[in-house]
Amino acid sequence: MDWKIIADSLPLYVEGIRTTLVLLAISLASSFVLAVPLAVARVSPRLWLSKPVWFFTYVLRGTPLLVQLFLIYHGLAQFEFIRESAAWVLLKNAWFCAWLAFTLNSTAYTTEIFAGALRATSVGEIEAARSYGMRPFKLYSRVLLPSALRRSLPQYSNEVVGLMHATAIASTVTLVDITRVARDVYANHLLVTETFGVAAIIYFVLTFVLVGIFKLLEKRFLRHLQTQRATAPDAHLIKA
Repeated sequence: MDWKIIADSLPLYVEGIRTTLVLLAISLASSFVLAVPLAVARVSPRLWLSKPVWFFTYVLRGTPLLVQLFLIYHGLAQFEFIRESAAWVLLKNAWFCAWLAFTLNSTAYTTEIFAGALRATSVGEIEAARSYGMRPFKLYSRVLLPSALRRSLPQYSNEVVGLMHATAIASTVTLVDITRVARDVYANHLLVTETFGVAAIIYFVLTFVLVGIFKLLEKRFLRHLQTQRATAPDAHLIKA
């Protein structure tokens, strides 16, 4: 183990961490904003609302993120009308293409997570809100969405961690993230353990931090569910 190479490479890894976290943060923020209204449309009884959203999530979840990234970054550039359009200023930028691919992919998964939480809302909770004369907008904004977002925290945490791991493919479109730094250091020194070992440790620490944050959020917002589990009778007592 060559500790000198590791020490000399740490500033590069710090820059890679910054790129990874910025890409993760902007992708999560934009996908969350898009997923909330799409989830409402996904559970709508109106087919003209729900079916397009279903098709969007089906396609995005049915194809690999790497393929989506390549189609956006390399594929769109093959069309002359796109290169001559105003959108080309953005689409030729690796940062924008990576953000767009990660945002669309995360939006698809997050939409289904939130839609599932909305469907799991108890009928009694909905009827209680309607008994107060709440109209659909107020019902969603004050009752259904806050309740669904709280319940979806465990599943959403998996999506966040998965997206953080997926940022490793951003290096394929020239972004200098953690994985790209590891590849560059490896190309210079040909030491697998020192280069990719450091990258693995960084990803592990980031995962540990993200999981810890969501555990705190679950403890804060799902306290009522934990109380119900604590006060519920044991399974063998119910059977008896």
